[in-house]
Amino acid sequence: MLKKPQRKLCIAIGLLFFCGFLSACTSPSTPTQAVERNTQHPLPENPPDRINATSTVTPAKTCTPEKPMVFLAAPLPDGIISRDGLPEHNIGSDSQAAFWFGPIDAAPPGEVLLSSTWIYALAAPFPTLRDNIDQEELIAYWKGDRGKQLREIPQIYVPESLVPLLEARWGPHSSTTISIYTTSLDPDSLWEDNAWAILPFDALSPHLKVIQIDGVSPLLKDYEPENDPLTARYQLVRNGYAEIYLEPALFQSMKNAIQLTNRNTNKLTTLVMTGVTALVRATAYKMEINGVLYPGEEIVHWLSEADLTHISNEVSFYQDCPYPDPNSKMLLFCSDPRYIELLEYVGADIIELTGNHNMDVQYVYGIDAIPYTLELYQQKGMQYYGGGLNLAAATSPLQITHNGNQLAFLGCNAPGPDFAWATDDQSGAAPCADFKWMIDEIHQLVASDYLPITTMQYYEDYYNYAEVHHKRDFGLLAEAGAVIVNGSQAHRPKGMAYVSDAFVHYGLGNLFFDQMGYTINGENITQTRWEIIQRHTFYNNSHLSTELLTAMLEDYAQPRPMTAAERMRFLDELFSASGWISR
Repeated sequence: MLKKPQRKLCIAIGLLFFCGFLSACTSPSTPTQAVERNTQHPLPENPPDRINATSTVTPAKTCTPEKPMVFLAAPLPDGIISRDGLPEHNIGSDSQAAFWFGPIDAAPPGEVLLSSTWIYALAAPFPTLRDNIDQEELIAYWKGDRGKQLREIPQIYVPESLVPLLEARWGPHSSTTISIYTTSLDPDSLWEDNAWAILPFDALSPHLKVIQIDGVSPLLKDYEPENDPLTARYQLVRNGYAEIYLEPALFQSMKNAIQLTNRNTNKLTTLVMTGVTALVRATAYKMEINGVLYPGEEIVHWLSEADLTHISNEVSFYQDCPYPDPNSKMLLFCSDPRYIELLEYVGADIIELTGNHNMDVQYVYGIDAIPYTLELYQQKGMQYYGGGLNLAAATSPLQITHNGNQLAFLGCNAPGPDFAWATDDQSGAAPCADFKWMIDEIHQLVASDYLPITTMQYYEDYYNYAEVHHKRDFGLLAEAGAVIVNGSQAHRPKGMAYVSDAFVHYGLGNLFFDQMGYTINGENITQTRWEIIQRHTFYNNSHLSTELLTAMLEDYAQPRPMTAAERMRFLDELFSASGWISR
């Protein structure tokens, strides 16, 4: 035991050289940042003498601090720790080092300084029909039993860092069904092989579909990591027997180097995008009979829970709009201003104004209803794009930053009619023209780290596949750098494509519009009842995932979620129209 003069001398020298309390001169100090004791691996009552040497420490002649070392238990997920942020000379190869970082199940006895939660997702090629898998079914596959449901899946790729954790939970894996990977996977290769993969959440791709496990998906807003069998947890532990002081500066460097999660909700944005909305004719009549909110009652949860909800409302509000006639054959429309309550009810944040009918009121009644309509949107806190009070406003992008994700919305109208287009001194939709202005705007947005999302009121048809002109014009925007290119004109949902890494959807179908069917060339097409609602996930300013929510129109006004059988038939047809093979 050091005498008081000796202790004062050592402390003075330590302070002089900014060494803190030295392990050779004082009793070990507990970092003030330590938050819990590792209860899974508690300290034994009688620790080994070779480690518990506190009582036999010989006072050092000098006050040189012992270098704190951190042991990193391999394999660790990519990105969980930054070697640049943690000095190399503090990384040790001895698992008995003073500080240890690795999986919680393997953590040594000691004090937990930091915890990290790493989220994974089960992903499949995008045109996969299946949405969910039971955990027991996945465990059986892990052990080599493909069963009936997964017999067509040759392999599931699993990251090397996750294998020990899953083996601890599920037992040894079978090499006949499980392939271990150490480098990033190419989604196109998974498509070619019809293989699935377990991917870190932040490494997901819109080319892949996330498969829920027992109804749990990290894409959902109510996601709880505790309910996810793929969740991995890691800890930074201060060895319970270490007689060493952790300098605040080093501890801070450890905190900065270790990522607490790869699914930080403060970096996450969900965007819902929809097709045609026109609150007129039979839809408006049903709203008068059943209440203004009636059309949204069965799908409000899909729309309102998103951070951002997009509605392409094709018709302006007009204070003197006549009472709706469900049998009207006239194709010039207006909507009662009260109907904006429906848009507010479903959580609309972003209104697209590229529709053909926004200037119908002026054409019929000689009154420009756009200023009044935009004022209503502003009163409800809704932003808009693709149209405006003049051409400059209509062609300006709507730029939104949410949780660090920089999204920019651009829209245009290709077919007209001419009176629907904005001019230098007239309200209306932005004309597509030759698309040059949109391409130039996309380039500028990309240069400013925005993710451009483009939508188009395009030429209407009632086919589910894209024509040559669709592919040409939508492709121009994708190749310019848009991350999403949507057609807002389709009354029957159309196929999709990936162009230059952009997700391209040639038409989502209707949302709130009264087409229970449409007769063309003597054929009654009922697929106008089928609807796509897209749910996009953005993370850390990257487009991470696209989901297709499917609805069926009922009663000329009210879409509802499809049944499992309806959804499978719909998606199978849609994937076929896209030139993809359903999985």
